[in-house]
Amino acid sequence: MAGLTAVGPSLYWPAFFMLKRDPHVAVVGATGAVGVEMIHALERRRFPASQLTLLASARSVGNRLAFRGTQIAVKELTKDSFDGIDIALFSAGGNISREFAPIAAKAGAVVVDNSSAFRMDEHVPLVVPEVNSEDIALHQGIIANPNCTTAITLMALYPLHRAFKVRRIFASSYQAVSGTGAKALAELKNQVGQIVKGEPVTKEVYPHQIAFNVLPRVDSILESGYTKEEMKLQNEGRKIMHHPSFRASVTCVRVPVYRAHSIAVSAEFESPVSVEAAREVLMKAPGLDVVDNPGLEEYPMPLFVAERDHCAVGRLRLDCALENGLCFWVSGDQLLKGAALNAVQIAEELLK
Repeated sequence: MAGLTAVGPSLYWPAFFMLKRDPHVAVVGATGAVGVEMIHALERRRFPASQLTLLASARSVGNRLAFRGTQIAVKELTKDSFDGIDIALFSAGGNISREFAPIAAKAGAVVVDNSSAFRMDEHVPLVVPEVNSEDIALHQGIIANPNCTTAITLMALYPLHRAFKVRRIFASSYQAVSGTGAKALAELKNQVGQIVKGEPVTKEVYPHQIAFNVLPRVDSILESGYTKEEMKLQNEGRKIMHHPSFRASVTCVRVPVYRAHSIAVSAEFESPVSVEAAREVLMKAPGLDVVDNPGLEEYPMPLFVAERDHCAVGRLRLDCALENGLCFWVSGDQLLKGAALNAVQIAEELLK
C-alpha cells in the first residue's frame, strides 16, 4: 500500500518511509528451497521489482540464480545488506529472522518473514491474503507468514467459517518430506533405492525409516503431549481468523511424499451446514479448487497440487460424529501457498 505507515508506535519501521511501486526486493535465504520458489514466484507473477538482491550465508556467496533472463550473484547477508531495499522476503530460519528482520525494517524495508519468529507477536500481522489481507495495513515493519499447514487448511476452512462460524476442528496432517528440507528429500529417495536393491536402509534426517512408512510426529513434543507443529494450527488460526475461541485438535504426520501437504479435517460449526451449501461456498473461495467427485476417483492429491498455486479441497461429507459437522480433505503445495507464494502475495498487497 503506497504511503503505508505504522498504526500506533512503530517498533521497527520508520513512519516516514514511502513504499515505491517498483520496489527493490531482497530475498534472504535465496538458495534454500523456499527462497528459490520466492524468486520463481516473483518472476512468474511479474512482480514489478526494479531490482532483486539475493542474500544468503557466506558459503553461498558467488552462486548465481536466474531471474528474468539474467543470472544474479548471491551476496552475503550482513547488517549492512538492506540499504535501499524496499521489501525483504525472509526464509532463512527463525534465528536469522530474529537477528536481521528488525535491522532490515529499521533500514526502511518491509519484511515478510516465513519463519515462526514473529508469528505470535501481537505487533506483527500474521497474514494469509485470501483471509485477512486488511491486517497488512497494521504492520510496523514486519509481516509474518503462517505455518504451511495452517495456511493450506485455512484456504478451505476460512470461507466455511465465514458462512457457518467454526467452533472447533479435529484434523490430521499428511506432510511431505520437503517440509523438512533438501536433505529429507534426498533421504527418502535414497531409502527407496536402498529398499528396492535389498540394501540396509540408512537414516540421518528422521529417527526412523520414512520410505514406505509414516511418522506420527512433526516438531518437538510439548508437555501437553502435542507437538509445536500441532498447536500452530490452533494458535495461528485464532490470530489469522480473529477467532479467539477457535479450537483445533491436530495430529501431524510425516509421509513419504516429496512435495505438497494434505490435511483431513472434521469441523464443527455454529450454524447447520449441508454438503451442497459448503460446496457452493468453497467454489467461490479465491485460490481454491473444488475437486470432489469420489465416484469417479476425483479428489485432491499431493501429486496433482505440487507446483500449483491453488490449493484443492474435496471429500466433502457431513460428519457423523459432530453436530453441524463437515468433513473435508484439502491439499496444497507447502513450498508455494504454504510459504513462498503466500509471501509474494503479501508483497503484492503492499503495492495495492
